[in-house]
Amino acid sequence: MTVADVGLIGLAVMGQNLILNMNDHGFVVCAYNRTTSKEFCSKLKRPRKIILLVKAGSAVDNFIEQLLPHLEQGDIVIDGGNSHFPDSIRRCKELEDKGILFVGSGVSGGEEGARYGPSLMPGGNPKAWEHIKPIFQAIAAKAPDGAPCCDWVGESGAGHYVKMVHNGIEYGDMQLITEVYHIMKEVLHLTEDEMADVFETWNKGDLDSFLIEITRDILRYKDQD
Repeated sequence: MTVADVGLIGLAVMGQNLILNMNDHGFVVCAYNRTTSKEFCSKLKRPRKIILLVKAGSAVDNFIEQLLPHLEQGDIVIDGGNSHFPDSIRRCKELEDKGILFVGSGVSGGEEGARYGPSLMPGGNPKAWEHIKPIFQAIAAKAPDGAPCCDWVGESGAGHYVKMVHNGIEYGDMQLITEVYHIMKEVLHLTEDEMADVFETWNKGDLDSFLIEITRDILRYKDQD
């Protein structure tokens, strides 16, 4: 009996929360646990849409190999892990040669984002987008104007390339915050509360961001020891 809108492989924290998110938006999810690939694939509506949330590298290739004998032309495999974009380029080509549509999607927002709305960066075989768009844009975070934080970013390895750039910007921001903290503490000799006041002021202006906000909260926190 084929009832599920989408299948998901990888039941760690991100996978569990993404399932709950999709369920909240009315999508039926078939989760891969101890059933065989054949049984798993038989539960999915055509074209099958299968999300992989497993460790980047050989695990992705291994699961794809297990799934291939049970897939049909036009089925869609989505890698939602942190794969390196050249691997996504390769997988997109290899699966296209077999008639399978591959999507590599960046997923940002961590555990809470997966549960209540991540930023999604899908790219790959463009034929897949019309089939996954309703799901992806429904579960994605929403901008203040209501627009989903998800759109098609390009072909082949574009999704994971965009996620790589995203991560680079994030790590750069974190480095800037640590340098500012060092100057405030070691040069200006500010207390934690005084530093928190500065970050709170910054978070009300152009520097408003999650990283500035949590830095403020960390500085406000009082250890009990």
